[in-house]
Amino acid sequence: QVQLVESGGGLVQAGGSLRLSCAVSGRTSGDLTMAWVRQAPGKEREFVGGINWSGRTKFYKGSVEGRFTISKDSAKNTVYLESNNLKPEDTAVYYCAAGRAEVVGSLDPNDYEYWGQGTQVTITS
Repeated sequence: QVQLVESGGGLVQAGGSLRLSCAVSGRTSGDLTMAWVRQAPGKEREFVGGINWSGRTKFYKGSVEGRFTISKDSAKNTVYLESNNLKPEDTAVYYCAAGRAEVVGSLDPNDYEYWGQGTQVTITS
């Protein structure tokens, strides 16, 4: 089992920045792919970015690439999502997710088995 705990959400003005954190515990044997997925009210889950366990491979949904950066601190077993130039349409619950190593590169949220409880990000105009 893998446990994921997100933190760092909040209320931000448009144009601002935010850093979300995801603490990873449990079965972290080096064969996980980590991801951030968001869900806005009334919409389906949307993949944002992913990273392999070593941190050497990163992948993003095209529409957010450039504004969102995923990273990983191996010493802390923590995955981060940094965002800048935030827009009201970025308002959503942001979830940390984990899947098997072989799903690296997948933008399909259904490929990820483990999920955190989510953290709310609200962007005001």
